[in-house]
Amino acid sequence: MENKILVVDDEQPIADILQFNLEKEGYEVVCAYDGEEALKKVEEENPDMILLDVMLPVKDGMEVCREVRKTHNMPIIMLTAKDSEIDKVLGLEMGADDYVTKPFSNRELIARVKANLRRHKQEDTEEEKKQVNNIEIGDLTIHLDAYVVTKRGKVIELTHREFELLHYLAEHIGQVMTREKLLQTVWGYDYFGDVRTVDVTVRRLREKLRIIRAARCGSLPGAELAII
Repeated sequence: MENKILVVDDEQPIADILQFNLEKEGYEVVCAYDGEEALKKVEEENPDMILLDVMLPVKDGMEVCREVRKTHNMPIIMLTAKDSEIDKVLGLEMGADDYVTKPFSNRELIARVKANLRRHKQEDTEEEKKQVNNIEIGDLTIHLDAYVVTKRGKVIELTHREFELLHYLAEHIGQVMTREKLLQTVWGYDYFGDVRTVDVTVRRLREKLRIIRAARCGSLPGAELAII
């Protein structure tokens, strides 16, 4: 799907040129010509990127950038005739991702657009992977890639088997598990030890995490376990 870019410039001829060149590259383009209209377009169009002129009527580009950053994280490239270091630093502090000084070539701008969109997509993908590879239960986080468990940011030391058991139980919250089921799944079908091994491991987890409880754990071999 093509990326949508919001071009914000109070000089319509410049906005038209930017729109033409971006559309030639396959981008969908919408335009705004002052700060208020830009903020409105952000909410209506939900663009993937904003090319934002600094000198705008009603609200200037710096103010628009600051407002957008309160609720959105799409890349913002500031466009300005000012080449001072202070202006660039201010723009970046407001939340801009890049800064292009006028006059600029179409080639340079397109390269920056592609680079910023690519970087943003990569960051989103990495964040999604982190979320997919983490399991959160209250203040407890199971970091599957790092093989680490933290509680309120503090690392909880677990053995390999404790980690695997916690991982399995966390993916089946609310389900009742027999010892035999846990042995088969966590310890493996070739494990021939005592089923009470499960009780011991669960007890250690309860002591370390205080979120695991044994439910209806009687003296029968088929007694069941659950996690809350």
